[in-house]
Amino acid sequence: MPLPKPLRRSVLMDQDLRRRRRALFLLFLLAGIAMSSWVTRTPAIRDRLDVTTGQMGLVLFALSCGSMAGIIWSGRLVSRFGTRPVIVWGTVSLLAGMAAVCVGSAAASLPLVTAGLGAFGAGMGVSDVAVNVDATDLERSSGATTLPVLHGCFSLGTVFGAGAGMAATASGVPVQWHLAAVTASAAALFLHAVRAVPSGTGRGPSGEPGATDSARRPAVWKDRRLLLIGVIVLAMALAEGSANDWLPLLMVDGHGMDAAAGSLVYTGFAAAMTLGRFTGTYVLDRFGRTAVVRAGAFSASLGLLVVIVSDSAPLAGVAVLLWGLGASLGFPLALSAAGESGPDETARVGLVATIGYVAFLVGPPGLGTLADHVGLRPALLVVLACVACAAFLAPAVDTGARGSRGAGAASTREGAAEAAGR
Repeated sequence: MPLPKPLRRSVLMDQDLRRRRRALFLLFLLAGIAMSSWVTRTPAIRDRLDVTTGQMGLVLFALSCGSMAGIIWSGRLVSRFGTRPVIVWGTVSLLAGMAAVCVGSAAASLPLVTAGLGAFGAGMGVSDVAVNVDATDLERSSGATTLPVLHGCFSLGTVFGAGAGMAATASGVPVQWHLAAVTASAAALFLHAVRAVPSGTGRGPSGEPGATDSARRPAVWKDRRLLLIGVIVLAMALAEGSANDWLPLLMVDGHGMDAAAGSLVYTGFAAAMTLGRFTGTYVLDRFGRTAVVRAGAFSASLGLLVVIVSDSAPLAGVAVLLWGLGASLGFPLALSAAGESGPDETARVGLVATIGYVAFLVGPPGLGTLADHVGLRPALLVVLACVACAAFLAPAVDTGARGSRGAGAASTREGAAEAAGR
């Protein structure tokens, strides 16, 4: 017996949401694979370019500048064109940057690797806000908490990428061939996923950016709660970003591990991030945002402290797991809170993401320059101080919307189950 039209329309909408969710899973996975693949080969790239740690920090500065430029423009582009074209433009730039890093590594060309990382960062920055705006819209449409799991897919991608990087390092695979294979695989994932991303999400009225950029954004900048959420994102993004940029080198130079062992520790960090994000929905529903963010900040602080002060490489490797687990939920929960904190979701998510990317702008060159004088381990005291502050600011993420969202999720699940039963 055919389903009634309203119910059939509901089932089709639910199928569209599932396809959209799977597409976002793949896009987050792609970004994680791409990021961790070259991060695990940072020692090899540094040796190939024959530069110091401080000089490598300046190379990473191109990544940070590209990310910041992308993140600044992304909100305006999303308001004008919607999330889908911005995701496409950003991912194409990311893949082109990866290809440039491949060629630059093969030619031992410092300018080409630097330019490639700049394009990679710009692509990540442009697509990051667009994907997160699309994900917050999906949360609202489905009534289910989605961002922690989506960011878990990013972390899962970092596990895959780091594992492959560790295997390539141990096997002596040249960095250019490894990154070329990653670029081709990421391009295939992108072409498959982007078809399910709908058009029009995040656009301002009549596609005019002025409606959000000029009229509403000044009020957004004055929102004290939103700025506190931004500080939390900055701290947790710095905790995550410093590991992404420096953890393999930290284990090699700071704790005397070989390159393969340093990649293994980074893989453990990525695995802890993945575990924290995939279990995030459960702990969030049980304990609430404030408690989860505060506990995460304490865990990350403890892990960082042990890594900094301990001379035992195995103990430091274990402490990295606490670091990763603690940092896992800060970024996605803060973005969810930003989207719920008031009107003009695109501007709010864009503002908080921009503040977070400041960590990626000042982190790599700042830590690298400081490490040239005091070493990587003492340089991490800056990260530790920021994460400790986030624990005290945790109440800012409680927007009062958790109960309604949970009810919406339950209602959505019940409606889907009823439709499936019929």
